[in-house]
Amino acid sequence: MDQALHSKLGRRESQIMDIVYREGEATAEVIREALPAPRPSNSSVRSMLRLLEEKGHLAHRREGRRFIYRPAVSTKRARRSALNHLVDTFFGGSTQTAVATLLSMRASKLSESELTELSELIDKAGGRSK
Repeated sequence: MDQALHSKLGRRESQIMDIVYREGEATAEVIREALPAPRPSNSSVRSMLRLLEEKGHLAHRREGRRFIYRPAVSTKRARRSALNHLVDTFFGGSTQTAVATLLSMRASKLSESELTELSELIDKAGGRSK
């Protein structure tokens, strides 16, 4: 399930997963209210949550009569999967091109300490620890 976790989901399923990752955990009601219009019915949201759980994307715990949903995959693992998919799909698998694009988009918004930290990460990745 690791390769492109998010790419195997439909539009509404992706929206639900985005909400659950952002919130950390949420009830069906909270999820439904956070979905963009036109919002699906309560029963549709509950059906999608059940399917996402069957697919291994969500888990739940019971709190009284409510189910509280949370991601079944850690944020770190989901980030890696999404980035791998993005780099493979849009940058031909080139990490260098992906990073260069990000830096060109955000360079003016990076603080001096962020630039120093990025430089240290690059040195560490290249085996050149300071």
